[in-house]
Amino acid sequence: MATPHGLGSFVAHTGTDVYGPGKVIGVDGQHRRVRFVHFAGTIKVSDLRPATASETRQVKEWLRAKKQRYGGEW
Repeated sequence: MATPHGLGSFVAHTGTDVYGPGKVIGVDGQHRRVRFVHFAGTIKVSDLRPATASETRQVKEWLRAKKQRYGGEW
C-alpha cells in the first residue's frame, strides 16, 4: 500500500482552510511536515486531504514566487 500524502504531495487540511494549501516536506510515520502557504506545521495524515487542482496551482505559484524572491528550496 502506498504511503498517503508522501513527500512532495500537495495537500490541504481537512478541517480548516486557514493554513491555505501546502506541500509535504517531511514524512514521519503517521505525521507529515507541511509547508502551507500561511503556516508550516506537523499534521496527522488523517487530518490531510489531497489538494484540488486549484489549490495545487496556488501552492506552486506561491513556491515559485518565494524561490524567485529568496532563492533556495521552498
